[in-house]
Amino acid sequence: MSTQRTQTVPAAPDAPGTLKRALGTPLLYFFILGDVLGAGVYVLIGQVAAKSGGAVWVPLAVALGLALLTAASYAELATKYARAGGASYYATLAYGPFVGFFTGFCMLAAGIVSVAALARGFGGTYLTAFVHLPVALVAVLFLAALALLNARGISESTRANVVATVIETSGLLLIIGLGVWLVVRGDGDPGRLLRLGTPEHGPVAAALSGAVLAYYSFVGFETSVNVAEETRNPRRAYPRALFGALGTAGLVYAAVGAAASAAVPTGVLARSDGPLLEVVRAAGAVPEWLFSAIALVAVANGALLTGIMCSRLAFGMARERLLPTFLTRVLPRRRTPWAAIAVTTALSLLLALTGDIETLAATLVLLLLVVFFTVNTAVLVLRRRADSGNPDHFRAPAVIPVLGALSCVLLATQVDGAVWLRGLALLAVGAVLGLVSTVASRRTRAATTAAEPPRPVPQDAGDADQNDPRPLV
Repeated sequence: MSTQRTQTVPAAPDAPGTLKRALGTPLLYFFILGDVLGAGVYVLIGQVAAKSGGAVWVPLAVALGLALLTAASYAELATKYARAGGASYYATLAYGPFVGFFTGFCMLAAGIVSVAALARGFGGTYLTAFVHLPVALVAVLFLAALALLNARGISESTRANVVATVIETSGLLLIIGLGVWLVVRGDGDPGRLLRLGTPEHGPVAAALSGAVLAYYSFVGFETSVNVAEETRNPRRAYPRALFGALGTAGLVYAAVGAAASAAVPTGVLARSDGPLLEVVRAAGAVPEWLFSAIALVAVANGALLTGIMCSRLAFGMARERLLPTFLTRVLPRRRTPWAAIAVTTALSLLLALTGDIETLAATLVLLLLVVFFTVNTAVLVLRRRADSGNPDHFRAPAVIPVLGALSCVLLATQVDGAVWLRGLALLAVGAVLGLVSTVASRRTRAATTAAEPPRPVPQDAGDADQNDPRPLV
């Protein structure tokens, strides 16, 4: 017995319950760039150096190349199906509601934990350069302010992101300049940039091990698909903004990594919780409080953009009936998903206040690799299916989704066994919830079908041949 999937017809841009199209290419570019150039780079370079040695630009380049493969798959799906929900929506179209829920669960879990971690990070070392406040109080005020900005509108949120992105990018450019200055005055060692490998790992293993951490510094681009519905002309704007932002971030990261590694000994970077601050201290020309302020802006911006992603993802999953439909409620005038914003913010606040986020934080990369593998394979599945998606969409070369899926498998093999154990436990929770959601959805559809009035039967139907395969109407 064959079945046919129900295709979702995109709603009109001004239909009730849809989101306002307010983003053009420049705002979307800064949205993606701001999310990629987040708080991670301010602490990540030292960890990458510990894994790979002084040539930190090598794993950064590897990670960028792998991220671009999956980004191409996202560009195809985001321009073909420009709807909030992102990876969850694509997985639902390709594989059905169970995989759609499971994929969305992984994204939501990663995003909510990330926002909670950034909220606690905002109240940590960098803030103490200005004021000493309880971390719990800072988390409450911080997340409440971000939620209000998110609910006010996507335009306001992304304009704030433009300002924050300029500030945090200026901080990275400052590190590049200070690193060059340290080398010029003879206090640095450019030779470290050619030292790939550690006593534990050879060059190839060190590059791959460092690429897992460096890969996390490029994630963030996937959040942008959840605002594709709020983008004007996504077919034109989205690929330009996506690849432009990733290319810019790659150049900045490579330069920052090279400057930090050349300016500061690898061991010092690896042991520091604030490796870029070590460059500032070595240079001695910039007040440490100034760089702390820039880092706080980077943390806030990363939390804002991730919070936007979480709320739009929850909104999209609810609209596909994978989550309670309450989450589809939007503000009448602003047309922002206030219910989804409130719920995802509350969950992030709960994690931030309890502080029990370390176990989940260690599984973020693994969760995202599961999502990215699903997205890459969904591209291949949906290409073989005639549907109601936008026919005038970006199309990646056929080999790209295949390579993107294989890259996820490759990186997953580099994840530590302890992280796998914690990650599998969380994935099991998502699978159970997905089964519950799927069964409930089927029962709802069955009840709806049973309540429909029967189709009228022609009077001469009883005289029809029982073996005649032709329809009776």
